[in-house]
Amino acid sequence: MPRKVFPLDSNKKFTDQEIVGHNRWHPDVPAQVRVKPGDVFRVDCREWFDGAIVNDDSADDILNAPLNSVHVLSGPIAVEGAQPGDLLIVDILDVGPIPQEDSGPLAGQGWGYTGVFATRNGGGFLTEQFPDAYKVIWDFTGGKATSRHVPHVEFTGIVHPGLMGTAPSHELLRKWNRREQALIDTDPQRVPPLALPPQPDSAILGSLTGDDFERARNEAARTAPPRDNGGNQDIKNFTKGSRVFYPVFVDGANLSMGDLHFSQGDGEITFCGAIEMGGFMDLHVDLIKGGMQTYGVSENAIFIPGNTDPQYSEWIAFSGTSVTLDGEQRYLDSHLSYQRACLHAIDYLTTFGFSDIQAYMILGAAPIEGRLSGVVDIPNSCSTVYIPTGIFDFDVKPTKSGPVRIDPGQGVPKSSA
Repeated sequence: MPRKVFPLDSNKKFTDQEIVGHNRWHPDVPAQVRVKPGDVFRVDCREWFDGAIVNDDSADDILNAPLNSVHVLSGPIAVEGAQPGDLLIVDILDVGPIPQEDSGPLAGQGWGYTGVFATRNGGGFLTEQFPDAYKVIWDFTGGKATSRHVPHVEFTGIVHPGLMGTAPSHELLRKWNRREQALIDTDPQRVPPLALPPQPDSAILGSLTGDDFERARNEAARTAPPRDNGGNQDIKNFTKGSRVFYPVFVDGANLSMGDLHFSQGDGEITFCGAIEMGGFMDLHVDLIKGGMQTYGVSENAIFIPGNTDPQYSEWIAFSGTSVTLDGEQRYLDSHLSYQRACLHAIDYLTTFGFSDIQAYMILGAAPIEGRLSGVVDIPNSCSTVYIPTGIFDFDVKPTKSGPVRIDPGQGVPKSSA
């Protein structure tokens, strides 16, 4: 096993650990660990809500989740010799649930969850159709996931970090805050909001204290979106064997990671989506000096996907175009066309006996493929959703005899409020 540089004790809260990470982006969050180019090391990662979501048949914990506290991240990890303008090479050598802990109260101890937030808490990709809070529990066995809440489905995990990135510079942080606040100002009362401004409440900034902490917590960026530094990209193919090239904006690069997923469909459409869990990452790091200029990388990471994705050979696909449910034509709206493709998939799966929320959870958690299939044929963009047929224990393809009817079981827990 590689040297563990960021340990987490499953019996302690995130803020009670020997080394405390962070839940905001800020250049002044001190590096908690230092490594050298060429080092191989292990990092423990806590589930993004730090244990607030439990293994039961209620969705009230999703409804009341401590949204201001996310994401709890392991890091920052400084890489010796890294300077602004470099590219930081990060190899994901391994990633998985919490090792040697197959049962327990934390997601990652043999189980994980998929949730849908209520609209007032951010909703999901289809929040107009699913405005309430829901939760599904998935059990991990032999690298596969099954759920008592969504029976007749089993799939191999596509384990990956939802979030990893380098620290922003002061200038980049100010740029983020300006542009996101400008967006919020266009519709400040919108529910869900257009963006999340700095929120000092519940900020965790590692070992930063005193006046420096007070200043930084009012400036620090939330970790919810992907940004120039990587961040919460939720790329499901970020698996074991991937190599990532991150832009470096501060001395040491200050790499952080977390929000591990056992599996996810493209788009993480349920928002509290994927199958959330804690676990570990084994990493190797190196540097390309001056790599940002050499390779034309001014923002956002480049990555080479790993080759450990589940191998499914047959798919059933659904398409959507940029026309609203009310029949209004939109111009090349790929967001809308992907929504329509997802809704067509949900409508189809309900003909077999799944509820609509069960079908939605399948799209969020299973390794579906989402594609922009056409973005130039005015006025309609075309998006497609591909579902592997092998995840079902019945024939999901259309036949002359009609759809098989399955027993949907107890169904998906919905919040009581």
